[in-house]
Amino acid sequence: MKQTYMSFTFLFLAVFSLFVGVHSIPIQDIGRLTELQQTVLWGVRVPRTISLIIAGATTSVCGLIMQHLTQNKFVSPTTAGTSDSARLGMVVVMLFMPNSSIFMRSLVAFIFAFIGTMLFIQLIRFLPQKNQVTVPLIGVMFGNVIGSVVTFFAYQFQLIQNISSWLQGNFSTVVRGDYELIYVTVPLFIVTYVYAYRFTIAGLGEDLATTVGLNYRRTQLIGLGIVALASSVILVTIGNLPFLGIVVPNIVALFYGDQIKQTLWLTALSGSIFLLACDILSRVLIKPYEIPVSLIVGVLGSILFVYLLARGART
Repeated sequence: MKQTYMSFTFLFLAVFSLFVGVHSIPIQDIGRLTELQQTVLWGVRVPRTISLIIAGATTSVCGLIMQHLTQNKFVSPTTAGTSDSARLGMVVVMLFMPNSSIFMRSLVAFIFAFIGTMLFIQLIRFLPQKNQVTVPLIGVMFGNVIGSVVTFFAYQFQLIQNISSWLQGNFSTVVRGDYELIYVTVPLFIVTYVYAYRFTIAGLGEDLATTVGLNYRRTQLIGLGIVALASSVILVTIGNLPFLGIVVPNIVALFYGDQIKQTLWLTALSGSIFLLACDILSRVLIKPYEIPVSLIVGVLGSILFVYLLARGART
């Protein structure tokens, strides 16, 4: 029953997203739209809605994978240095390959994101005690160090404005012909589903996973590769979406458990619903102006994050 409600909510928000915005497109006139309305609908609203659905689902699934591979409920690409490492890759591209294609930017961001994530994984191996708060705290500190390097070079070479505007999560700039790279993340869902059972076993710990015959290192590399690639593509095409990869997998796990194969599509659907709702709010709160969706996601996500921390402390 809950899944049915989620499906209806998703469909309602997806359709509503197509018709809300500065330029009016009445849903009752869908069969007789003007040329301008058709351009807005197919050139802006449809790409934006598709991007919201894919970005919400991808970011949430990345958080789900990271939480299993690190055995920590509060780890995600934004608290493990993945996103900050991808940002460093973006700065490198802007400095040395300023005229490169969006594909090349994503490739360099992926390489840096993967290396940064692997460094984080190696870093937490040396922690004497891996409680639920210490690991993400180390990740945030690690990300801040990388972020400081990014800021230094951005100021040094007068790129700070470009970096800030590029990486701010905002779907208002998504138009047809400029967002299609995000479709690269779709096949990653299939790979994640194929490896879902292995990721679940890996989440039980290296010793137990190895005992049951799982190649833990290879599974970890595949999972981190998926996270790094998906996170870098989202960062390059959309920008940063804080807390989304933490709160959505945790909320889904509260109701449906921790078996990835059973919760993968629910996590993806919930992430899309959450991001669609945040984007609609960003368009209507101070209409006709628009708030960056990353701000709405950050505010709501931080409230949910504090709730999850408090709940974890009680249990």
